[in-house]
Amino acid sequence: MKNQLKALTISAFALLFISISAKAQEAGKNEFNPIQTGVTSLGITPDARGASMGDLGVATDPDANSQFWNPSKYAFAYSKASASLSYTPWLRKLVNDIFLANLAGYWKIGDNDNQAVSASIRYFSLGEVNTSDGEGYTTQSLNPYEMAVDVGYSRKLSDSFSMGIVFRYIYSDLGFSDSYAGDQTSGASAFAADISGYYTSYPIIGRNECQWSLGWNISNIGSKVSYNNGEDPAFLPTNLRIGTAFTFPLADYHNLTLALDLNKLLVPTRPRESDYEDTPEGQQAYLDALEDWENMSPISGIFKSFNDAPGGMKEELREITYSIGAEYSYNQQFFLRAGYFHENEFKGNRQYFGLGAGFALNVLRLDASYMVATAQTSPLDQTLRFTLSFDMDGLKEIFGKK
Repeated sequence: MKNQLKALTISAFALLFISISAKAQEAGKNEFNPIQTGVTSLGITPDARGASMGDLGVATDPDANSQFWNPSKYAFAYSKASASLSYTPWLRKLVNDIFLANLAGYWKIGDNDNQAVSASIRYFSLGEVNTSDGEGYTTQSLNPYEMAVDVGYSRKLSDSFSMGIVFRYIYSDLGFSDSYAGDQTSGASAFAADISGYYTSYPIIGRNECQWSLGWNISNIGSKVSYNNGEDPAFLPTNLRIGTAFTFPLADYHNLTLALDLNKLLVPTRPRESDYEDTPEGQQAYLDALEDWENMSPISGIFKSFNDAPGGMKEELREITYSIGAEYSYNQQFFLRAGYFHENEFKGNRQYFGLGAGFALNVLRLDASYMVATAQTSPLDQTLRFTLSFDMDGLKEIFGKK
């Protein structure tokens, strides 16, 4: 019973996280082939600013939530320290008790304003799940969840370039203990690291000083997460994110930022039985490929992910998602944002627009975002996010400290 429930829970979460449109279903099983990973909640955007710009942020100006997007940006942060709390009710069109909470922040250290330490905690609750016996009576009420705790360090290597590294502990509790059968189970744990870089410059265009930035982040490089007492290991969602952002003044106190992010999961594609001939030799080849996939190390999987798709280069390009977004700011106090996220229809078909706004004072900044999916049946449609940030330099100004 335990194994069945755990498999059911994992499968249900995967189906909820990936929005499968009718168009993708009509394309047939031979075309629809998303990459499978464990702890998929690690890929959910935690903050309202990044979400409202189409889920991007690897090259935008640093803020308290850069731990998720690109921790190397902290070295260029303007404030001495900042912290933020974000809350996202997830998949509200389907259920009302799944949510993501995220706490993140940084602190500039040293006297040269060139390095920072950072940390974040994210908690993803899958709500309440009731189990039942063979006769349909409820036996337990469960609250499966996933969480991650990480710490990071970033440093300027020059006046325009910085790098950062993050170490992360991940815990996924999707099982339960069957006290009647004497079954006991524990969650699955994993360790991971991120490495990132950030370049920013201030070119003069016409009479205006602009800002142009490039960023990259390879996140969740680490061990596999083992469900079902180690019998079902899954790859972490190791991800390569690269992007650029360009900011230019529209007038005094009025700035506009345009940004682009590209993402690719560095996870090998799981072999499918339908890709092999329906012969004894073909079935054996499939079983051998599946065994190789299950036993593949995460590092080998990163390199394998670039040339393992059954459809060749065409399918490899399908695995790249892109986000485009814009942010208008007035005096760094009022913000309007919009963006678009696109994932190929055969790799998950998440496609949606993001809208949002923000308002900042000396100490506090409040951001909100709203997601509008292009498919009316998408469970991601109408997703809201809220982020409340605290600026430590603003506190010093209020209390008159230098």
